[in-house]
Amino acid sequence: MSSTLLPRIHPRHWNRELQWQLQRQSLAAIDLLVMDVDGVLTDGGLWLDAHGELQKRFDVRDGLGLRLLQQEGLILALLSGGKGGATEARAKQLGIQHCLVGIKDKAAALAELQQQLNLSQSNTAFVGDDLNDLIVRPLVKLLLAPADACRPLRSQADAVLQRRGGNGAVRELAERLLKARGQWHQQCKKGWRDRND
Repeated sequence: MSSTLLPRIHPRHWNRELQWQLQRQSLAAIDLLVMDVDGVLTDGGLWLDAHGELQKRFDVRDGLGLRLLQQEGLILALLSGGKGGATEARAKQLGIQHCLVGIKDKAAALAELQQQLNLSQSNTAFVGDDLNDLIVRPLVKLLLAPADACRPLRSQADAVLQRRGGNGAVRELAERLLKARGQWHQQCKKGWRDRND
């Protein structure tokens, strides 16, 4: 394959970038983006205050990426086994209507959401980072992983992001989705008029 067809990348990232090039058409067809939270939208760390209240750190650039996807009509959903209030607060802040937390069976919850939205496997992408996310594999067109996801998930993912969970992985994915839909360059030219969450 001619090197002029692919962007200049460091040789150790060649396989990852090739994965993304091969998935470009599938990315363009995604209508529902479902994300695990801990390890995807956060770095996986959990902070507890003196009262036992759970706090999580979210990346603001991920938030803007998600807002850009919403503007382009993608449906976003959070699907997490964890709970504690921080995820729900972040979902509300970003206007994400489908925030499923405390989920024990992610596959069943995802199938129910797809049925509710009248969407299928062919329209769905899922971003996860650990073994409990592998269960959704048969229900999605694309299974995606941050750079620091566990090895078994990375090896079964359709593509692996270059950024780590909680550190711009979701923003990277948002840009890739927008590029696949032909919308990224337009966004770069006109900028963003809403507030940055």
